[in-house]
Amino acid sequence: MLELRPTCEHCNRALPPSSTEARICSYECTFCAACVDLLGNVCPNCGGGFTPRPVRPARHWKGNNWLTADPAGTTVKHRPVDLDAHATFAAEIRLIAPEAR
Repeated sequence: MLELRPTCEHCNRALPPSSTEARICSYECTFCAACVDLLGNVCPNCGGGFTPRPVRPARHWKGNNWLTADPAGTTVKHRPVDLDAHATFAAEIRLIAPEAR
């Protein structure tokens, strides 16, 4: 189950469970849409691409699968990216489509 991390790892912007600005890689590294653009859609932690993070239902619709039963994470992972180092790391990777990395 997704952690639904509460903030962007780079800029620390709040990303509540209902945010449509949250982006995640396959390891759940979490960034806001603006930072993903800044990073060229290359995760600084794994080199993968990002996708919009799903929104967990806020209401109980079926099977007890909702935000109250499975609350969002509260642990902040604020790890600002060294943009110069990331540019070097991502230079070749960003030319490869995320699904081919």
